Amino acid sequence: MRLVIQRVKHASVKVDGNVCGSIKEGLLILLGIENADDTSDIEWLCNKVVNMRIFNDENQIMNWSLKDVKGEVLIISQFTLHASTKKGNRPSYIKAAKPDVAIPLYEQFIQHFQEKIETKVQTGVFGADMKVNLLNDGPVTIVIDSKNRE
Repeated sequence: MRLVIQRVKHASVKVDGNVCGSIKEGLLILLGIENADDTSDIEWLCNKVVNMRIFNDENQIMNWSLKDVKGEVLIISQFTLHASTKKGNRPSYIKAAKPDVAIPLYEQFIQHFQEKIETKVQTGVFGADMKVNLLNDGPVTIVIDSKNRE
């Protein structure tokens, strides 16, 4: 699994012009699922993200976690995170999991994440054409890949 995490002041996602997920301060998480992913990737990533100290404390030092600030979370599936640009000019998505594999893992990721935080996890719609709006705070953007544990 590959995540792009953005610390945001607010974020929302629309499908067909309707807002389906919206948060105030917290994290926007773009989630890419590949064929080799399983529940161990979910557990490791959720623990890592929930406890990652990327929110400012009273001295403006990134010292607080999502749990510390009781931040909100918006999780959006994004298969393009597994794009390969090695050959030619058209990205290949061969490593991205197909919906029959990806949807259950996406749903498990959301559920596992929800168990770790107090606020309700917001989401996009898997496979939909989504319009994402956000105000990145910092900016703070972090990429994590569960396969190389960084």
